[in-house]
Amino acid sequence: MSDKTEFTRKGDYEVLGVLGAGGMGKVYKVRNVLSDRVEAMKVLLPNLADQKELADRFLREIKVLASLNHPNIAALRTALTVDNQLVMIMEYVEGTTLAAHLEQEKISWANALNYMDQVLAALSYAHKQNVIHRDIKPANMMLTPSGAIKLMDFGIARSANDLGLTVTGTTVGSLAYMSPEQVKCEPIDARSDLYSVGVSLYEMVTGQKPFKGDSHFSIMQAQLQQAPRPPVELSADLPASLNQIILMALSKEPAQRFQSADAFRNALKSVATSLQTKGATVPMAAPALPGPGSPAAGAPTVQMPPPGANAGGHRGLYITLGAMIVLVVLVAAGFSAPRWFKTRANAGGDSQTNGVAPVQPATPAVVETPSAPKTAGTKRAPSRPAGGQTSEIQAAKEPPRPDPAQLAELDHEMDQISSREAAANASLDSFQRAQSAQGLELRGDIVAAQQRMQAYAAKAHLALQAQDIENTRKYVDLMETELGKIEKFLGH
Repeated sequence: MSDKTEFTRKGDYEVLGVLGAGGMGKVYKVRNVLSDRVEAMKVLLPNLADQKELADRFLREIKVLASLNHPNIAALRTALTVDNQLVMIMEYVEGTTLAAHLEQEKISWANALNYMDQVLAALSYAHKQNVIHRDIKPANMMLTPSGAIKLMDFGIARSANDLGLTVTGTTVGSLAYMSPEQVKCEPIDARSDLYSVGVSLYEMVTGQKPFKGDSHFSIMQAQLQQAPRPPVELSADLPASLNQIILMALSKEPAQRFQSADAFRNALKSVATSLQTKGATVPMAAPALPGPGSPAAGAPTVQMPPPGANAGGHRGLYITLGAMIVLVVLVAAGFSAPRWFKTRANAGGDSQTNGVAPVQPATPAVVETPSAPKTAGTKRAPSRPAGGQTSEIQAAKEPPRPDPAQLAELDHEMDQISSREAAANASLDSFQRAQSAQGLELRGDIVAAQQRMQAYAAKAHLALQAQDIENTRKYVDLMETELGKIEKFLGH
């Protein structure tokens, strides 16, 4: 932070130093001389009279930003004009940006999941208030000493006509995080922020941006045409599910990304849950490979206890050998007993000849002959498994290759149901705002149905990308069920 400032006092605020500067103005660290509270002052425009239209726009946005109240969003305290300059007084957040963190090293995916969960929680709240950030990047994510993330600079990097590339002072750093629709100066929605979250997450876990270039034009071309390198190729320890989530977030088409911050967040939570489950298990040492003279794979092994230091004669050896013999007899009995009981059951209990049951012609079983001895574990018939036999060994089957026609059909179905999901989410958001205006809340069962629908949607997208037809179908059906409840509620 530089101590050089153009002034030392602005209204009731004493200027302590400069926190940052950009095309829209400067940010100062200030102290309110009345309350003695340290805050951040953003001087947005040099002169309101020269840019009245832009000033009017910022004044409208300030009213929206002032309504945002979320623990992961730097709060707007107040706004005022001082010396014909528009000034915003913001919460002063102590800490370091994730961009500064990344200059030192990449961020572990465990920490990245935690940070992005907080960012998406903030965006979910803001998007429901119809506020789009438009400049999501690690430089606007402040990490506090307590480990909390504060999202900064809502609405600052916006142009008068909402077009991405016409923003005054746009830098190459910001351009690297822009969505393709921002680059093309097309209308944007909340999914543009989610794309930028994907770029930020990619950079956190790999230490590299997915799209790089030595000029604005080369980065623009990469954003529009270049497929990102899978992050798992740059960070080998990255979970495969997280790799797929990041690639989905970086889809060029908004319809192929997560459709809401909640859906994105739920997908990351599923990864975090699976990692916590795995982390709770005690790591086991890898078993030694069998060598010459070692027991065959799958055979039960018996570990001999070490002989006692004062063992006398061969008594301990005899006891051990006796125990092993008993163990072998018990194991053999365990394998033989089910066959013996089955033989007695087939024989009716009173028609045995020398302990062997006669063959029943009406029983659809395979007749064993001396020349074709029975192989242990062979299945008799798929519809009638051998009763009580638990030692069957089935040959491993190579998984069938996915049918391209089925994949194409599922892909088309996903497009259709994703459109319905987006419409349902939009309708629910509008309904929820109307309810909030009357002091009411959305029904709990509908909120839960929406959360489940978004979670199933994320899992369906991941399964489809993995060409897993069975799981894609399962999650699409589950998503359809929850979507049906919401559409019935909305009267669609």
